Amino acid sequence: MILFLGPWSVGKSTMVNYLLGLDENIYQLYTGAEPTTSEFTVLMHGNKVRTVEGIVMAADSARSFSPLEKFGQNFLEKLVGIELPHRLLERVTVVDTPGIIENRKQQERGYPFNDVCQWFIDRADLIFVVFDPTKLDVGLELEMLFRQLKGRESQIRIILNKADNIATQELMRVYGALFWSLAPLINVTEPPRVYVSSFWPYEYQYDTNQNLFLKEEVSLLEDLNQVIENRLENKIAFIRQHAIRVRIHALLVDRYLQTFKDKMTFFSDPELVFNEILDEPDKFYIFKSILAKTNVSKFDLPNPSIYKDFFGINPINSFKLLSAQCSYMGGCLLEKIERIIAHELPGLLGAISAGKNPPLSSCDITGCGETPKNRYRKP
Repeated sequence: MILFLGPWSVGKSTMVNYLLGLDENIYQLYTGAEPTTSEFTVLMHGNKVRTVEGIVMAADSARSFSPLEKFGQNFLEKLVGIELPHRLLERVTVVDTPGIIENRKQQERGYPFNDVCQWFIDRADLIFVVFDPTKLDVGLELEMLFRQLKGRESQIRIILNKADNIATQELMRVYGALFWSLAPLINVTEPPRVYVSSFWPYEYQYDTNQNLFLKEEVSLLEDLNQVIENRLENKIAFIRQHAIRVRIHALLVDRYLQTFKDKMTFFSDPELVFNEILDEPDKFYIFKSILAKTNVSKFDLPNPSIYKDFFGINPINSFKLLSAQCSYMGGCLLEKIERIIAHELPGLLGAISAGKNPPLSSCDITGCGETPKNRYRKP
């Protein structure tokens, strides 16, 4: 899945049309200077061109969109699918989203916009966050969006679109201003890749850095192709990463529970005892014991304050010790997770890598010195 996010009227829909070669097609996404996209538009492969309403997509169990029904009927009215017999759509699904309008409250949309975005973010292999030189301000809704993207930095690509609308010197200032605005929101050592160009079917403006824009477009297409080639490996790696987090969480909850049981006496107040453990986890070696007994990196441990909120919602007495969740026939849950992390997922990853067709060479993409072309556009 390729997901397009960003402020309104920055060229998300135009970029989708350009990548799919839908320009001047009756099924092209509507574009304009005003906020034009109010729906979540899902472009999928089909044998013929047709539109699928959101309520149909959610009701069809054969599709992967039935969980979206939980966001309500108002949202389903804002969801539309388009099936196209397109080469690129045989391998990916493209999702265009409504533009972020900072002065619009969630209630005015009629559905939980951020929750819907999170659903698509969790399933996306590549996330394009699109800006243009005139819309670099970061408001509350965009800030919330980047919080939702935390942990997905490797899948994010920043697009500075409509770059040929301004002079080269001004573009350099805009590029710096974009990083200045996004730096507090993307707290990673290596920032996401930024592509600077104008992604539409028109000629670049005269007296702009046309060679740079053309090279940036080719780089983006190569990046897109690489993500598509590696989508299974990336998905397996993400599942393994999530399994490691589940394992650490299970070990910590088990340690909290065991410590609580050890400190309880007949005359103890359960609430006071457990609050003391939550307030001073280092005193009871909660986290240090996990590092000492298991193969866990200290850099993967969560912040201890998180468990105050967690146990505020989930009472400690509602859990069982991991040792009590083992059976003669079924084995232990923790052992199953550890086997998946250490053996099964790496084995699956190796099998896929060994049987995968070799990726396209750079000559297949760029023509070895010829004028680069969009591989996915119709001739």
